Order: sequence, then C-alpha cells, then structure tokens
Amino acid sequence: MIGLLRTYLRPYTWELALVMALLLVGAIGNLYLPDLNGGIIDKGIAQGDNDLILRVGALMLVVTGALAVASIVAVYWGSRVAMGFGRDLRSAIFAKVETFSQVEVNHFGPASLITRNTNDVQQVQTLVFMALTVMISAPILIVGGVIMALRTDVPLSGLLVIVLPIMGAFIGLVMSRAIPLFRAVQVKLDRINQVMRETLAGVRVIRAFVRTEHEELRFDAANRDLFGTNLQVTRLFAITIPTMTAILNLSTVAVMWFGAMRVGSGDLEIGALTAFLQYLTQILFAVLTAVFMFILVPRAAVSSGRIREVLDTEPSVRDPEQPATLAGGPRPGVVEFRGAEYRYPGAEEPVLRGITFEALPGQTTAIVGSTGSGKSTLLNLVPRFYDATAGTVLVDGVDIRTVRREELWSRVGLIPQKAFLFAGTVASNLRFGDADATEADLWRALDIAQAREFVEAMDGGLDAPVTQGGSNLSGGQRQRLSIARALVKRAPIYLFDDSFSALDVGTDARLRAALARELGGATVIIVAQRVATIIRADRIVVLEAGHVVGIGTHRELLASNDTYREIVYSQLSEAEAAA
Repeated sequence: MIGLLRTYLRPYTWELALVMALLLVGAIGNLYLPDLNGGIIDKGIAQGDNDLILRVGALMLVVTGALAVASIVAVYWGSRVAMGFGRDLRSAIFAKVETFSQVEVNHFGPASLITRNTNDVQQVQTLVFMALTVMISAPILIVGGVIMALRTDVPLSGLLVIVLPIMGAFIGLVMSRAIPLFRAVQVKLDRINQVMRETLAGVRVIRAFVRTEHEELRFDAANRDLFGTNLQVTRLFAITIPTMTAILNLSTVAVMWFGAMRVGSGDLEIGALTAFLQYLTQILFAVLTAVFMFILVPRAAVSSGRIREVLDTEPSVRDPEQPATLAGGPRPGVVEFRGAEYRYPGAEEPVLRGITFEALPGQTTAIVGSTGSGKSTLLNLVPRFYDATAGTVLVDGVDIRTVRREELWSRVGLIPQKAFLFAGTVASNLRFGDADATEADLWRALDIAQAREFVEAMDGGLDAPVTQGGSNLSGGQRQRLSIARALVKRAPIYLFDDSFSALDVGTDARLRAALARELGGATVIIVAQRVATIIRADRIVVLEAGHVVGIGTHRELLASNDTYREIVYSQLSEAEAAA
C-alpha cells in the first residue's frame, strides 16, 4: 500500500506539505493550551492575579481561533488531495484494463475489475482522507503529550508506561484478526457483483426457464455470505471502542487518585494536575482516534493489494518496443496464417493448431466448422485479441506481433459475434468507426447494412436514442448497426464473426450482395453457421477440432470434403446445395 500511496500522491507534494504543516501547528497548539490553563489555575486564580487571568485567557482565545482556522484549511486541502488521489487511481486502473487482452480480462473477471475500480479505490481514498485529517496529528499528540506529561510530573507519568502498552497490544490483536476478514469481504463483494451482473444480463433466460426463484436464492446465498462476514468484522470492532474508552476512563480515575495524593503531600500543584489530566486525555484520545484509523487500515490494505494486482499485471498482448509498419502496397489487406496455433492458458490441448491459409483483397474468405472447432478464436487472432502461441499471423506480409496494435486495429473493421451498442444515438454509435464521418457516410453505411429503413422510421433518425447495449433494438437491428459501424471505418480488412445469424434470409441475401458490390477491393473474412451466407464465398476454410481439413470453393469442397458435405446437407437439400 505504501508504494501505491507514494506513486499517486506524488503530484500533490505541496498540498501534502501544507496539510502536514497545518496539522503540526494544530498539534503544537493543542499541547500548548493545557500549559496555559495550568498556569491560570496555579498563578492567576491561586494568587488572585486578574491581569494574568485576562492576559493568558486572551492568548488562549487567540490560539484557539488560530487552531480552528488551521483545522478548516487542513481539512479542505486534505479532502482535495484525497479526492484527486481517488480520481487519478481510478483513471490508472481504467487505462491499465484497456491494455489488457481477453486473457487478462477473463483472469480477473468483469465483476472483480469493476469492484476494484469502485469499492476498492473508495476504501483507499477514505484512508487517505482520514490520514490527512486525523492520522498525522495523532502521533504528534501522543509523542508531544508524553513529553509534556513528563515535564509536568515524572512520577505520575509512570501510569503511561502501563496504559500505552496495554492499548497497543489490544489494537495489535484486533488487527491480526481483522485483516483476513476484510480480505474475505472484498472477495464476497466480487461475488455479489458477479451474481447481479449475470442476473441482469440473463433476465430473459431466467424468466423463460422459470428460474426467478432459483436466482433469488442464489443472490440471497451470496448476500448472506457477505452479511455473515461483515457481521464478524462488526462484532470484532464492536468491542474495540468500549474497551478503549474503558481504558481511557480508568486511566483518568487512576491519575485523579494518585494526583490527589501528590497534591495533598504538596509535591504537585493543582494546576499541574489539571494540565497532566488534559495531556493524558489528549494522549489517550489520540490513541482512540488512531484506532478508528486502524479500523480502516486493514480493509484499505486488502483493497490496495487488489488494486496493485491489476496495475502490476503485464498484458500478454502488448506493443513491441521497436514496432514495424504495415506498408500496405498497391493492394493492402492480405491476411496470412502460417502454422498458427493457439492454446488457452492452462489448457492441456491447443484449440487451434497448424492453421495455414491466405485471405486476399477483393475476395471473401469464409470459415465454417462445427461448434467448438475454433472459428471465433481464429478470427480473434487477426486483431490480436489473442496472440498465437505458435506460428505467425501476417497482415501485408508483416508479423502482426511486430506492429503497434492501434495501427493494426486501424486496418480492421470488426463485427463481433455479440452485437454491442453503446448508450447514445445511432449516429454516435456509427461514428465509433470514424469520428469525422459525415451524415452522407453514415447513410451510405446504413444502406449497405440494410438498416436505412428502420433507422428512418425511428424518432429522430440518426439522432434516435440507443440505450446501453442497444436494448431498445431487436437482435437483427443491433447486428445491422454493428455492420454499418464497421463499414463507416472504410478499412481494408473486414472480419464478420457470425454477424448474420439474427437476419432473415431475404435481408441476409441483400446484405451479402451489397457487401460484394461495395467492398470489392477489401479483404472479407466471414465466420458463419448458416451455409447460405457463405455458399458464394471465393474461398471456404473448413475447420474441424482446431485443424484445417479443407480449403476451396463451395463446389470443390462439396465434391471432395466429407466434413463440409455433412455441414451443408444438415442445412440444405442436395438440390439447394447444387444450385
């Protein structure tokens, strides 16, 4: 946690110095006031010196006013530093997650990444705020109070030798049990977020299978688990404050008891006893305040560890130190696989092996195969969502691992398997492809994607609202807008990952015809389950269990490849397949 604080508090050096100086002034002033108070009692009241009482009293008022101003300014700047720290830390986590490949995202899980960037950052931010307003002054008051107490009366200060170790041992015992519990709380909070996200995302499936009660029980189990662990933490700290308060009160009684005896014997003045009591109260109150801080420290320590896990994770897919450039040439967009293999982390067998073929500009290359044959994984190797674990993938003759990812992504128009739209408008979603696209460019892309008709029918047209995930649109409409978004980009390479599954046969046919007409010079790679979608592709690659078992046109493969023939005849009749 120290490293995290050092890194993200460095930009606030002068603000921290100001806060610490003000807190130091405040602590010294608080230590000075009991001495003045004791002087009034011993010299002013005892001797009837009204001028001394007025003079010292006025000084105490000035000191108190200065302390109030210093406290207000310190809290203001402390809160600014803490809020800025939280803002910078959240930005750093978000920026780091954006560099992650799908491997790292799958490792942490979306629910956990969200928790780490919200709740975990909040825990550390709260600790910073409390430290800048409370924790810095506490040790000053403790050390200064002990010195002033010794200066007031050494024999009476012997009580501190007994009280302070008892309080320290008790705090240490509480912390040793609290840290594992706080770690469990954060893990169980991840679980709550995961169940909630799954329920919201899969609400239609839940209702369709009448599993509402099951999901309620599943959430209730996760909720009760978190409740139980939080209850253990609360019970642990429920005994902390009463115990510390009891020690404080018993210490005060002991000081009054032994101090009264020393006053009676003439070894101690009443004003000195009053000052000593105030010093003792300041010392023990500072310790009590530190306990409140220590309640936050274990949870913040756990949270900072979880944050560091994200910040210290190096993405498995990253830009090279000396990147190459995609020259392009007269016909940019050549995609080539040379013995490409991919193995998921921890898997015994690779999901793809020995993949070798070439996709050329001006041609449509289709990838077909049974479920689980590795089609989508193969497509994800091109934009480097995953890196091939063996072999190479080349674009325009250059190994894509030697190219900056942003340059590679600028050459690729991707239509993912799950059509995802962002909250905003139709136009804002389409301009993800090109922020500078004109309305004419947007309508052209909508024409090709067969989406003009339903967009024009929407209230507002291009300015029609789109809810998060495109939930106010049908599956087919979302797919067509996703295709239009990629077309706005005007990339030399287009990757369609089963992007026609929600379209009816007529729309599918018109869309394929428009793509063939408008994207004649681009490299088009299509993953499809529906044979009718790829039957007229220039080249079809057949996958089976991660291997390429056939490459050719529809007629060539129908005549020579058993796997392809089985796929075709499972969807089309012999007459339809031969047409």
